[in-house]
Amino acid sequence: MSVLIFSMVCGVFICSVCLKQISTHARTMLMELQIEKPSRSSSSRLNLKNDVPLLHYPKPVSFNRSECAGNPVRFFAILSNQRSGSGWFETLLNSHINVSSNGEIFSVRERRVNVSTIVQTLDKVYNLDWLSSASKNECSAAIGFKWMLNQGLMEHPKEIADYFNSRSVSVIFLFRRNLLRRMVSMLANSYDRYAKLLSGTHKSHVHSTEEADTLSKYKPTINSTSLLADLKDIEMRTAKVLEYFNTTRHMILYYEDLMRNCTKLKDVQEFLGLPQMELTSRQVKIHRGPLSDHIKNWDDVNRTLTGTVYESFLHADYSS
Repeated sequence: MSVLIFSMVCGVFICSVCLKQISTHARTMLMELQIEKPSRSSSSRLNLKNDVPLLHYPKPVSFNRSECAGNPVRFFAILSNQRSGSGWFETLLNSHINVSSNGEIFSVRERRVNVSTIVQTLDKVYNLDWLSSASKNECSAAIGFKWMLNQGLMEHPKEIADYFNSRSVSVIFLFRRNLLRRMVSMLANSYDRYAKLLSGTHKSHVHSTEEADTLSKYKPTINSTSLLADLKDIEMRTAKVLEYFNTTRHMILYYEDLMRNCTKLKDVQEFLGLPQMELTSRQVKIHRGPLSDHIKNWDDVNRTLTGTVYESFLHADYSS
């Protein structure tokens, strides 16, 4: 009788535990089925990484936003390398009536000596108190700037990423796929700093085909001995910045895609929550045509890269 009673008690206990587990599993499955993807409208108002509002209402101290005080503003930063098309891309953005992109503000060393000075500069920009030729002031709807990877960004990645997330700054990564073309542009631009080929003035960007033809006449010599290591180093730097800032709200752009596909600019405007406009730039491309026309020791470079993972860099990757 004792054994029978004990067996019945154990049976009741086991049944109750099983029913509770089945009930919990059913509730979990029901909750999963009821989860809905956020709508486009909700994702445009919140940074889904950390639920920080994307829309801001700055109160600048240097001027009054007057009737535009109720207009929301979005913050952005363009992270890029020199000679990757960021200057051209920024002029496209600034052709939008609602965008103010303020250039390479951290090219000045005093603004990036430590994290405190970096944060002070960022606060000034995002509070609309940074006044430049690109500022649209009262009725700006998107405020940002360009930040080159060698301008203090990689020295304080955690602090800067935390700032971006706390202020809900949208990051636009702009890279160049063909690193060999970027290298040619870098060397040619460095040479012109001293040669000043355009009537004794140095220009990183030009607005006429005549100026572009003058600058493109210089053919740099590329160090073929260190070429593979140099290309690998650039790739590693790009991979690091993507790793450092992967927690931010961001999008990745490539210069070549912007050249070939005009819908990419529409994606950028959507990413920044802007009304769609046709974006334009007066800048003219300097190094056009095949790379063999722009590298003095082309045969050495061609032999070095042929048969490697970088062989595709030897060929034209866009029509213009």
